[in-house]
Amino acid sequence: MRLALRSRSTHDACSVHDHDEIVGQAARSRILADPVRTSIVGRSTAPGVNGVSTPRLSPVWLVLAGILSVQFGAVVAKGQFGEIPPLGMVFLRLVTSSLILLAVVRPRLRGRTVTDWRPVLVLGFALGAMNWAFYESFARIPLGGAVTIEFWGPLFVAAVGSRRPRDFVWVALAALGITLFGVGPTRVDPVGFGLALLAGGCWALYIVSTAATGRRWAGVEGLAVASTIATLAIAPFAVVAAGELLLEPRLLVLGALVGLLSSVVPYSLEMVALRTLPARVFGILMSLEPAAAALVAAFLLSEWLTPLQLLAIACVTAASAGAARAGSAPEALPRD
Repeated sequence: MRLALRSRSTHDACSVHDHDEIVGQAARSRILADPVRTSIVGRSTAPGVNGVSTPRLSPVWLVLAGILSVQFGAVVAKGQFGEIPPLGMVFLRLVTSSLILLAVVRPRLRGRTVTDWRPVLVLGFALGAMNWAFYESFARIPLGGAVTIEFWGPLFVAAVGSRRPRDFVWVALAALGITLFGVGPTRVDPVGFGLALLAGGCWALYIVSTAATGRRWAGVEGLAVASTIATLAIAPFAVVAAGELLLEPRLLVLGALVGLLSSVVPYSLEMVALRTLPARVFGILMSLEPAAAALVAAFLLSEWLTPLQLLAIACVTAASAGAARAGSAPEALPRD
């Protein structure tokens, strides 16, 4: 749920001043947003280094397939909203992601200080709130619109992190796109619009707290713990909202499918692609996510957008691509 996240590793994502790292994480989230996809990918410096072979398929196609997988996961989830509340589907998705992460990572919890726990708690709550707001958003407005609107968060973080005036041009372009989507002649549910904005804000907090967590937790241990915290945090609300539906076998299977399509499959494809694909190219490809969401939702959910809404998506896509293309070379701050 969004996100989360196309960077090298959580351990290396230690500075919001690293423009490429921020843009990478921003694109990854929905995942981002997303516990399994977030900052897990390690990328070798050259093909074949350390026994890592180059992917047989073009890494560009692998990334595009991952983008489509995320959208298919959202479509499957939205198709069940008439039976289970969005929060219930969020919970089932997070359960899937958390179980996979805990099984693979097995984080070390003993000997942790309050300083270690503080950023991972923030990350967990940001992750839970981001997914909750995003799912509630596209339950009310078209999926393509929700993805487009929430992109303001990572773009803003990228601009602030780079501290270059020209990057705020991309933020302004994205703001124009979001405004066009909200004030056009076609009425957009104000609650859904506001929830998408909230999801973008949570996405921004998620990116920053991911970097802070990476300073205290090795690898993706912090992410595994944060995903579990997010699951536990929303569990009481999900039980109240969905009740016994959370135990319905068919919905359990569909929830796991959403988790696989939105997290495991794209992460696996990106893990291979990022071995050879430059981070900047990856960020530019990820800027296609709003357009991909609109396209998939149009054909599978019949969510056809107006010309003005398509222009709005084009503005945000161009802003995201511009921010990624203008990224500077990585320059991480020292760890504290």
